[in-house]
Amino acid sequence: MSIDKSLKRRSAGSSNRSVLTRAERIKKLQELEKWTDGRSPFGLPKVRVQKIVLKKAKKAEKAAEGAEGASAEGAPGAAPAPAAPAASGTKAAPPKK
Repeated sequence: MSIDKSLKRRSAGSSNRSVLTRAERIKKLQELEKWTDGRSPFGLPKVRVQKIVLKKAKKAEKAAEGAEGASAEGAPGAAPAPAAPAASGTKAAPPKK
């Protein structure tokens, strides 16, 4: 019998874990210089888990690219964009009402 689609674990390795193992907590305490050798591994203090967010960085890059493009349009020495099409003797369509 197969497992229902809603019960399957989606990309098990990519989700953010909110709980660290005892070894991970000890390593983190050593980095923060709050761990002394010979201390009991039981009753460890809480260690905050940092979440990494990458999606917002991509949006910021796109916004930066858009800002660079906008500043390049108004830059002196840039070629001006044509304001209106040249009149070539053909009638333009009347505006819609």
